[in-house]
Amino acid sequence: MTDDVIITADATADTLADLYRDLHAHPELSYAELRTARIVTESLAALGFEVHSGLGGTGVAGVLRRGDGPTVLVRADMDALPVTEAAGLPYASTARATDPDGNEVGVMHACGHDVHVTCLLGAAQELASDEGWSGTLIMLGQPAEELGSGANAMVADGLYEKVGTPDVVLGQHVGPLPAGLLALHPGAAYATSDSLKITLYGRGGHGSRPEACIDPVVMAAAVVLRLQTVVSREVAGGETAVVTVGTLHAGTKVNIIPDTAELQVNVRTYDDRVRTRVLDAIARIVKAEAAASGAPREPTVEHPDHFPLLFNDPDGCARTIPALASVVGGPRRVIDPGPVTGSEDVGELAKAAGAPCVYWILGGADPTPFGGATTPEEMLAVMGTIPSNHSPGYAPVIEPTLSIGVAALVAAAKEWLG
Repeated sequence: MTDDVIITADATADTLADLYRDLHAHPELSYAELRTARIVTESLAALGFEVHSGLGGTGVAGVLRRGDGPTVLVRADMDALPVTEAAGLPYASTARATDPDGNEVGVMHACGHDVHVTCLLGAAQELASDEGWSGTLIMLGQPAEELGSGANAMVADGLYEKVGTPDVVLGQHVGPLPAGLLALHPGAAYATSDSLKITLYGRGGHGSRPEACIDPVVMAAAVVLRLQTVVSREVAGGETAVVTVGTLHAGTKVNIIPDTAELQVNVRTYDDRVRTRVLDAIARIVKAEAAASGAPREPTVEHPDHFPLLFNDPDGCARTIPALASVVGGPRRVIDPGPVTGSEDVGELAKAAGAPCVYWILGGADPTPFGGATTPEEMLAVMGTIPSNHSPGYAPVIEPTLSIGVAALVAAAKEWLG
């Protein structure tokens, strides 16, 4: 026996809230979602699903077959982030783990995947007890969304050979919109993301004799400043790109000039031509700054991970919006947020199946700070003042977020099922 909260046919809204708090207090890093996967597996089995676990590492897929009809896949991601929680919640995470680089880190569900898993299992419960549909329902718990590789890992591990190929892929992501709203953008909805690891090479020595060295810290500083010109001077005003230097590491002691400096850079784009232009510009700038500094060797530019563009099928969105609107009180409460510069790999599940993807945002913020904000622009201004995804202070309100999240998944799935 375990103390895990398992969703069964008689689970209540209080049970779902308990599950959310439990998942939030026990986050797990990418490909280490063992406890979370066990809860998903046991819950889906208790609800009568045929369960396949260990897919792509820790992925879980539950299948419920009800005769002829479409096959609908509903996806939730399970992994947490290497973030030390500072939200001040009574159920806050105190978990720590060792990351792939060997560093001990705090672990937190700072992106809301605990909400996603809870809503998935709540929707599985409702759909399992509802006899008013036919077809095949796949409820999927995916690992390693934060690495951009979990969806493809499940597909490569024979996901569709085991559960069947879906006719549509559905899902949602909680965000800092006010609870009670949903948001859906047809077309290019989430950006392509490229992460780069750049190593600059100098010649180390004593800090008192810089003339005998080639300082990679100065080189790195010049690179960081020059990279700020890529978007402002090489991307057209009507195009979109984001270039962020997320880390810069160099040196061990105040009076030592190091041999190397390392930068990690993140790039977000929506268009392949813009992406190529930005990546080429970064490589050109890095090499030129190294040459200008007299570096003893060319820098290296590695490309450790890549999130593909998430494309929401326009016809699929048009079909799904009325179902979502029925959950939140009408079409005016399903807004178009425009393209999101965050990234997601759920679209790879749809791409592998040759199926449309419909992926929306679930409002999870306390509505109070939003006051009279009604337009996406006004809401965006408020969102800039409150903790958001990936923040150590991010804390969705439990209700009505969970109730609406469950209802949205149920309504969308039933729209596509027979």
